[in-house]
Amino acid sequence: MFFRKPESSSSPATGGGQLAEVVREHMPADDEASRELVAAVAGLLVCVAYADRAFSDGEQAHVREVLARVAGLSETGAAAIFAVLQRQGALIAVGNMHVYTRHLREHAELELRREVLEALLDLAASDGAISLTESDLLRRTASSLGLTQDDYLRAQAKHRDRLSVLK
Repeated sequence: MFFRKPESSSSPATGGGQLAEVVREHMPADDEASRELVAAVAGLLVCVAYADRAFSDGEQAHVREVLARVAGLSETGAAAIFAVLQRQGALIAVGNMHVYTRHLREHAELELRREVLEALLDLAASDGAISLTESDLLRRTASSLGLTQDDYLRAQAKHRDRLSVLK
């Protein structure tokens, strides 16, 4: 084999590396499956944030808000995860996004996957517009999460005025 795997990789469901470690450190009472779901959601958040190649202030505020809503995650834990996303977000975003969506599709109930899609759409809209690039990524993400076109359209409806493809 020509290429070696990075030494810091861990569970493929969490994307490995520092994100998984920080989630594990700040959610010690939770089981591994719950920690992997949190890491997958955090990974998807940063993937959508970087869809337009920038992690704007509005997007950062929204990511902080979503992380603060995670059950079992302290304020310190949310801040630590956000710090990893800030430092390594661009690198995480170019990773295998399908690993995060597959993990959620296989291990999260339908309502949680719909809630994640809504959070991702809210994130894309948080800078004032949902670009064509973001819209395409979100449609593919919805499909990868095992959601329907109707699920996507329902979640997108509240942001219809921010779709740059309609302007």
